[in-house]
Amino acid sequence: GRKTASSSVGSTDCCLSRIMSQWKAMRDRSAECNRAVLVSVAQFDHGVSLGRRPGAERDTKRLHRTLSKLGFKVDIHNDLSSDEMYTLFETESRRPVKDCFLAVLSSHGEEGCVYGADGKPVRLSHVFSLFDNAHMEKKTKLFFIQACRGGDLDDGVEVDSAEGDATEDSITQYMSVPIDTAVMYATAPGYGAFMHPLGAVFLQTLCTLLEEEGGQNLELTRLMTRLSHRVAYTFEAKGRVLGGKKEMPCFLTRLTREVFPFAEPRKDTDGLSATSLVGTKNVKNRIPSIS
Repeated sequence: GRKTASSSVGSTDCCLSRIMSQWKAMRDRSAECNRAVLVSVAQFDHGVSLGRRPGAERDTKRLHRTLSKLGFKVDIHNDLSSDEMYTLFETESRRPVKDCFLAVLSSHGEEGCVYGADGKPVRLSHVFSLFDNAHMEKKTKLFFIQACRGGDLDDGVEVDSAEGDATEDSITQYMSVPIDTAVMYATAPGYGAFMHPLGAVFLQTLCTLLEEEGGQNLELTRLMTRLSHRVAYTFEAKGRVLGGKKEMPCFLTRLTREVFPFAEPRKDTDGLSATSLVGTKNVKNRIPSIS
């Protein structure tokens, strides 16, 4: 009987050791890849006065396919409440990542917030500030926000300023963005973002650029400039009410160096992966210029 008990204990210890080894291996593999989190609200809770967002699921599927091909480990979260969003990003901000963390938030929104499935606001400044920690230090953080930032519609002409509250919220958002972070909004402060049953023009265009030859190898600011140009100059809403209205994305960056988040590592990068921050030693021969 004593031999049987000893054997049972030994078997349990072996099982626990194997589980711990598997967990450690999974954690190490997670640290070896870039991660993307897609948060999409297409259907709101009963009683919430926010309409369904047809096309959101199509965006999520295409983003998952595109980013996975570029080496990202992609997780999808649909129709989360506001508290669930906060909890998710608090957890994600402490998980290991290789070089780049990317998040997409797609929902109804106003300036400074997006809405959870429960109709409650999720403050973007709070989400951004969660990533200002030691776990994410020196990692590239990218946020793509597919949501309205107000009720104005863009006629394709410049305006002098947005409303005071929107300006204040914009400043708060900027101050909450950590170093080495960039945020790309589908639209400018105070304006609406368009959603179509075939998908949002902003997110669909992002995928198209990443899928085009050479698109994934662009430095981030160049890629975002092309994204802004293509949405601004090729998209125009149709219909009697919205016909002729435009959309102009808005890029906010606190990057301190050039980054190539979607490029494959190359042998000529002096040991740096293509998603690593490229410091001044890599561009010291560049001649300063003003353009």
